[in-house]
Amino acid sequence: MILTGNAIESAVDSGSINIGPFKRDQLNPNSYDLRLGSQLLRYTSSKLDTRMENPTELIEMPDEGYLLNAGEFYLGHSQELLGSDSYVPMLHCKSGIARLGLFIHVTADLIDIGSHGNLTFQLHPTLDVKVYPNMRIGQVSFWKPEGEVILYSGKYQGSNGPVGSLSYQSEDYQQ
Repeated sequence: MILTGNAIESAVDSGSINIGPFKRDQLNPNSYDLRLGSQLLRYTSSKLDTRMENPTELIEMPDEGYLLNAGEFYLGHSQELLGSDSYVPMLHCKSGIARLGLFIHVTADLIDIGSHGNLTFQLHPTLDVKVYPNMRIGQVSFWKPEGEVILYSGKYQGSNGPVGSLSYQSEDYQQ
């Protein structure tokens, strides 16, 4: 079951959903708008390895915006800190942004219940597109789980800003 905008606001008021800062004008009929933070990460190698920490470059976006180049891959972050121990957040692109050919998540749209922090966007432009800090870029919806809830306690807990892949820390990659 997906929460309506009114239910999201009630859950924020009760503390079962955390969104900071919460702004009522970002509330939609069944989602909450997310704004783009001011930092981007870009991998500096064209060959990445899942068993190692890959080098990145941190980009501070100016207020005048930053041009994302078609076909490249960037990591951005939500301006908002968010999470819930009661609902499952799902990330979606704003339709106007999607219509510009910008993916904000390539495949990772599910945020585990119990995860709290900035969301990392996987920005993949199909055309050159200029983005701006603080622009509305995505939406998060909240879903009620069924069954026993096991809270997330993984390596991305408490993310602050854009976070590159930490797959090299997974037990199945350890030698």
